[in-house]
Amino acid sequence: MNTAIEADGLTKHYGGHRALDGVGLSVEAGTVLGLLGPNGAGRTTTVRTLATLLEPDAGTDRVAGFDVVRQRREVRRRIGLAGQYAAVDELLTGRENLVLLGGLLRLGRAGARARAAGLLTQFELEAAADKPVKEYSGDLRRRLDLAVSLIGAPWRTPPSNRRRSA
Repeated sequence: MNTAIEADGLTKHYGGHRALDGVGLSVEAGTVLGLLGPNGAGRTTTVRTLATLLEPDAGTDRVAGFDVVRQRREVRRRIGLAGQYAAVDELLTGRENLVLLGGLLRLGRAGARARAAGLLTQFELEAAADKPVKEYSGDLRRRLDLAVSLIGAPWRTPPSNRRRSA
């Protein structure tokens, strides 16, 4: 089995409140996992911890084979995270948002444009690609947000930090 996420004993406290109490899970690569539970169940804390946004108080937690505390940079290079709300600039078009983020990830101008075009096709956003995001429906915004989370191709081996020519 190729394991994408492993958590064993994941624990997190906020003051005297225990948000996570020994969470354990194993997610095979290529599967979809849904975290369900009432408010306060620890879903967001679990995701934030596995995405290296929070440091766990205890437990052994690995993403893509890397420890979320000791190898946080390697984890971040291999994941894409889409939050509950779209994190895009509403004044820019969908294409401009994708190209901008591709540039920030050092894909180079041509690489960012090519990656954006591929994601626009993959998420069926071609017809809306050159419209400002503020004109998007909720469905289009969500698809764009998912595309943005994948602009860096997190499932691939990370590129070097050298700038690519455009």
